Amino acid sequence: MSTDGKNVFAKMIEKQGRNDYYWSNEEYTHATRSRVMLKKYGKEIKKLYGHDPWIWRILTPFILLQLYLGYRASEMSWTTFLLLSYFVGGTITHSSFLAIHEVTHYLAFKTRIYNDFYAIFINLIVPFPYAMMFKTYHSDHHHYLGWELVDVDVPTVVEGKLLSNFLGKFFFLTFQILFYAFRPTIIRRIKFDNMHIINYVVQLTFNFLVYSLFGFAPLLYFLFSIFLGTSWHPISGHFISEHFVFKGDGKQETFSYYGPLNWLTWNAGYHVEHHDFPSIPWNRLQKLRDIAPEFYDDLIVTESWPGTLFDFLFDTTVNQFSRVVREKGAAQREKLLPTLPGSVERG
Repeated sequence: MSTDGKNVFAKMIEKQGRNDYYWSNEEYTHATRSRVMLKKYGKEIKKLYGHDPWIWRILTPFILLQLYLGYRASEMSWTTFLLLSYFVGGTITHSSFLAIHEVTHYLAFKTRIYNDFYAIFINLIVPFPYAMMFKTYHSDHHHYLGWELVDVDVPTVVEGKLLSNFLGKFFFLTFQILFYAFRPTIIRRIKFDNMHIINYVVQLTFNFLVYSLFGFAPLLYFLFSIFLGTSWHPISGHFISEHFVFKGDGKQETFSYYGPLNWLTWNAGYHVEHHDFPSIPWNRLQKLRDIAPEFYDDLIVTESWPGTLFDFLFDTTVNQFSRVVREKGAAQREKLLPTLPGSVERG
């Protein structure tokens, strides 16, 4: 390797950014803000609570389309297969992931178990039975936002130490879905209930039937769709933009995006609003902003999800430690009781 090549490689593996998280001893901003907002606009805001059926009415045809494309996958050329996996399958699959996020907040149907069963139905286009596990881990993400090794959305210290360089961040962005899939199961075990078991039985049975009737091509199409749709895909910027701190001193720990990709993602960009009021469905979050604009207009926002991917990669001040973390040692406690005021989110 030439000297120039060695210098370039050395630069790519050079440590970048922070050496530790933004540690917070303050009350959750979501707890504070939602409490004040309810005092001022409680009647109007509570009218927005509840379920909205439009998500399943809109999404179901796209799930069926993805299943049909999987059925036809064996007939596709590799070029068609890859293009459809990225542009169509990847978009549908990532959108379905964010739909499961909405549904597991019990926002699609009035009856809770209907939400669970619909989430399991959505899960069919991803060979891994993740819907009910996501529900459990995501509930903890809301209740214990940023708690060390309890909120499994936060990258671990190992990730921060090993991947805080250009090549490491590129690897992290490329394989984001693997970190989201394996980090929770490695650092925080959960107890399975009946719905977890049903999710596993339904998904594994479906996979077996698909393989038995149509071969491996449909499952391969689904796998490519989930990987390409959560890697260097425009929507994937939301993984980074929601809680990684690019600007400020860590006082703001959640960030919203108001661009056109919200049309494909059930307004997942309205992330500050969602954490403030998780009981408000996707298509009423803009109404929340309209009711109380003074609580949101001065916050830092994300301008672009695709741009966020490149900002994370090339900004040498940002790495996996660019997250707000609280409640040190929480995972070792017998009971998840807070030591800081506001550590359990209200709302």
